[in-house]
Amino acid sequence: MKTIDEVLIRMDEIVTECKATNSRIGYFAILYRQVTRRIKQGILALEFEDNPRMERLDVLFAGRFIEAYETWKTGSKPTQSWLDAFEASKSIKHLVLQHLFLGINAHINLDLGISAAETMEGEPIKGIQNDFNKINAVLAELVDGVKSNISTVSPVFGLLIPLAKGRDEMLLNFSIQLARDGAWKYAGEYYAASDKPLILADRDQNISKLAKKLINPGKFLSFLVKIVGFAEWKSVAKTMDQLDVVAKKVI
Repeated sequence: MKTIDEVLIRMDEIVTECKATNSRIGYFAILYRQVTRRIKQGILALEFEDNPRMERLDVLFAGRFIEAYETWKTGSKPTQSWLDAFEASKSIKHLVLQHLFLGINAHINLDLGISAAETMEGEPIKGIQNDFNKINAVLAELVDGVKSNISTVSPVFGLLIPLAKGRDEMLLNFSIQLARDGAWKYAGEYYAASDKPLILADRDQNISKLAKKLINPGKFLSFLVKIVGFAEWKSVAKTMDQLDVVAKKVI
């Protein structure tokens, strides 16, 4: 893929595939498709410092998710952090928000830094920082909007927050800003690394550990998650449709 339009065509295909197969990967795909649409609008409106460069970044960034998805679908192994998200999608016991955060965890914490570094190959990486922050602002706006409207697919999710108050739980405290800051630091490390496969593998293992905390948030919160899960919509396709409605309203 070389253009954002090609990315959107493939994202549409993935969303359709997920609906047809009742794959919970579709939850993340719905949100990420909307992020891509918003970035395309921004490029057309010349919102970024370097709009052609932003398209290159977006194509590389989206390509990492698409490649991971296609690798997994063929029975091969993608990066561990994506494998955690994809394998978790087979289970009915995780909340919609858990599936969303697992995808965001792999995509921002691992993929974004790599994509930024590859976009700036041969140029100072500092030059892309402002546009890097803008793409994260779009993601943050969407995630915050979905969290605020999560009751449309998870009617009693709000019960988790006061009951788990004061606990260091990644599921409730997942921060796009912290992920962004970590991704930018990693972008610089990956950009400067002489052994990129080694530093990628090390980062992947660390992000996989975060994924496992999202999947297994501890006994207390896991008990609450189970209760909340009973009230969530069971239809994957209907949940995807509702997430699409929410995403379009937010950005």
